[in-house]
Amino acid sequence: MELEPIFLRLAPSDIALVKFVFESYEGVAVVRTVDRHAAEIVALVSRDFLAVARAILADLSERIPLAEIPRPPEAGDDWLMRVLDDDS
Repeated sequence: MELEPIFLRLAPSDIALVKFVFESYEGVAVVRTVDRHAAEIVALVSRDFLAVARAILADLSERIPLAEIPRPPEAGDDWLMRVLDDDS
């Protein structure tokens, strides 16, 4: 399964909400915290569900402030991101 990373910055208090919402859509994405202090997360989205994930993010952005960001340098510190990088 190929995963597409979508990096986001949001309020620290909203990280759990975003994780919960994506978890409720089983199989769409896995959400990992890249930097909890900077409130940066990555949604590792199955390419088959990229449109669904984008729709979820569009809806969330109407409810909470969040922004898509470029890949932070700290993202390589996460073991799962390293595995995905090795696979590509």
